[in-house]
Amino acid sequence: MLKSYFYEGKIEAGCDEAGRGCLAGSVYAAAVILPPDYQNAELNDSKQLTDRRRKQLREVIERDAIAWAIGIVTPEEIDKINILNASILAMHRALDQLNVRPEAIIVDGNRFKPYRSVVNDFPVDVPHTCIIKGDGKYLSIAAASILAKTYRDDYIDKLAAEYPQYDWLSNKGYPTKKHRDAIRQYGITPYHRRSYNLLGDGQLSFDF
Repeated sequence: MLKSYFYEGKIEAGCDEAGRGCLAGSVYAAAVILPPDYQNAELNDSKQLTDRRRKQLREVIERDAIAWAIGIVTPEEIDKINILNASILAMHRALDQLNVRPEAIIVDGNRFKPYRSVVNDFPVDVPHTCIIKGDGKYLSIAAASILAKTYRDDYIDKLAAEYPQYDWLSNKGYPTKKHRDAIRQYGITPYHRRSYNLLGDGQLSFDF
């Protein structure tokens, strides 16, 4: 069973992102605040769940959460600020949209930047903790991982209808052989991240 909270007695938001390693598409992040002492044995790291189960759990999370939100950073922004900064920005954007202000934040992974909130009309940095493999340890991070993954999958599936040759329905924008072979054959789309090594040959692909 995953843990209900890290910061005892605080309104705690869990954050995670999806799409960091993709060659194409926006990076998505979610922030989720669950009720105190919330329990759900079905929640887990989204990568450990089937697509069908993730979609079922998304409905449960959205029903049960005190607050949840999605943040998005575009490929153009990723190219300007790099994927690490973009992932953190996506989490900050998700936190911005929560209709309940968190008093603490737990984040999957090992990198984050202080998030500022306004308390009694003064900006303050909200306490945060980075947790390696946090999506398999804390319920709110697991919930965030499921929301980020499912909303990003919905987004990339729509792009796949526009550009079927890249097999995005199957690879979701990740660097599979079929995806890279299609880049070689057809070039890139407006959704590809031009700052990435798109062909896997060690070269940046600004000449497409």
